[in-house]
Amino acid sequence: MKFRLRASDQVSGFLDKGTNVTGELEFAGTLRIDGNFHGSISTGDVLIIGEHALVHADIKVGEIEVHGQVFGSIQAKRRVEVTATGRIRGDVQTPVLVTSAGGVLDGRIEMASDRPDETTVTPRATPQQRARQERD
Repeated sequence: MKFRLRASDQVSGFLDKGTNVTGELEFAGTLRIDGNFHGSISTGDVLIIGEHALVHADIKVGEIEVHGQVFGSIQAKRRVEVTATGRIRGDVQTPVLVTSAGGVLDGRIEMASDRPDETTVTPRATPQQRARQERD
């Protein structure tokens, strides 16, 4: 299994396979979960959900990589990545969503950004175009 870690990223915390944690989790840096977690998770940094992880939580992060299973909402300031083994059952809000073939996302997706809403204007059809559309 390949995890995307930048040179500046060091895993600063790890919940290994076989661990069961319930509660509120706040951390700085990069945390990897391979066990079971129930509750809420909050960080401005990176969360990695390992392939063996089962997470039932509302999650607010800077970035998240999902290789295991997540049940609950995810709000990411920068990026959400769902790998081929990743499963998300819940709503996702993020400006960048990356999903590999085989990855599952079952919920609503909101691609939020810091930019103000852009208005798209569609030109009206001319009478000739409307007549053509009616004939076809």
